[in-house]
Amino acid sequence: MTISVMITTKNRAVDLRRTLQVLRQLDPPPLEILITADGCTDDTLQMLKAEALKGEINNLKVMINEVGMGSVASRDRMMRAAKGDLVLALDDDSYPEQMDCLQLLSSLFDRRPSLAIAHFPQRTDEYPASLAQTDFGPARLTRSFANSGAVLRRSTYLELPGFEPRFFHMYEEPDYALQCVAAGYEVWFTPQITIRHHYSGATRSELRNHHRHSRNEMWSVWLRCPFPQCLGLAAYRVFSQFRYACKRGLGWVVREPVWWGQALGGIPFCVRQRKPIAWKHYRAWLSLADR
Repeated sequence: MTISVMITTKNRAVDLRRTLQVLRQLDPPPLEILITADGCTDDTLQMLKAEALKGEINNLKVMINEVGMGSVASRDRMMRAAKGDLVLALDDDSYPEQMDCLQLLSSLFDRRPSLAIAHFPQRTDEYPASLAQTDFGPARLTRSFANSGAVLRRSTYLELPGFEPRFFHMYEEPDYALQCVAAGYEVWFTPQITIRHHYSGATRSELRNHHRHSRNEMWSVWLRCPFPQCLGLAAYRVFSQFRYACKRGLGWVVREPVWWGQALGGIPFCVRQRKPIAWKHYRAWLSLADR
């Protein structure tokens, strides 16, 4: 099976260069490396031109968003433009640690025809204990994954709605995993491959990401969850996110209404696009391990 790589990046030229250096060593190499520069204002484009001139990455394809469209819309466009049977999704600061990983992935998807997504443990600076971790638990079915280290079957993606571009950033993974599970496909965590995630702090804001995650989680409920279960689940989502904000301190609590207003503003869109999933499938997705 042929494998493409996709990365969306914004103002992390140094991190992206390091990731490209590792991808250059993959054996066998990917069919193509798709990169979306999403509203970059640093020297990312100059760095990518320099890498292309070196001639060491002949399959590099760069898409440029002059104005940022967000990581979700960028990934959706790359999934639809990719030529590979499978697409390895990475962040600009993450890469696989096994140089023969593409052959392993091809074999895995060959063996499991119902597999839509495979994702992997990450050794990340966000959680320092993971850097020396060797036991990540058994392989298992899950209800989510991380686009900083996952492989998606492209034919399955094209069958389903896919990543919702309106999300902009955050929560596209569990929303798409829900679509896959409801359609009878598998989302599979396997420690067969590991991801090194440097988890750059550049352009990240924990509070902003919390608001986006919470808003998009609510939109996903309104888009996918059947009535009347969506009412109870929506209330629970508000409660659980508020409880998390309380753990982070007063500064987070007083800003919690920001995402409530954003979520309410998306109601007309959610009503127009709403395609509820049968409750038995939605409940089956909820029963799976988070990751």
